Amino acid sequence: MSILRTDLSVDSLNRDAAECLPGFLGVEFLSLEQGRASSRMPLRPLHLAPNQRLHAASLIALADTTTGHATMAHLPAGARSFATIELKSNHLGTLTEGAIACVATAVHLGRTTQVWDAVVTDKATGRQLVLYRCTQMIL
Repeated sequence: MSILRTDLSVDSLNRDAAECLPGFLGVEFLSLEQGRASSRMPLRPLHLAPNQRLHAASLIALADTTTGHATMAHLPAGARSFATIELKSNHLGTLTEGAIACVATAVHLGRTTQVWDAVVTDKATGRQLVLYRCTQMIL
């Protein structure tokens, strides 16, 4: 089982992501602890599809960013990085405004793979919008 690295912090993860897609989308990493991570993203027009509903890719971007940061923070000794080898999502609802939140939880923290579940919710109401699972290959 991989343990939480002590050389990474919420601040360092936010700083590292600032000039990448998560920074562009406005993802803010909030917490990091053993086997768990959380984030949020305020919604802007760029997150919407042409039908003015939250674009599925925006929801997946938050879930994937949260699980990716969590994976990086739980890399086993000797690992350099990771790659997503599978992801799945069930979409239960949508929004037109507000903010979304994500909590990622480790299912498996192995030497060669990790599996993470994430739940994306409406930040204001807690209503579930997406159930997400990914498998990460440890490099």
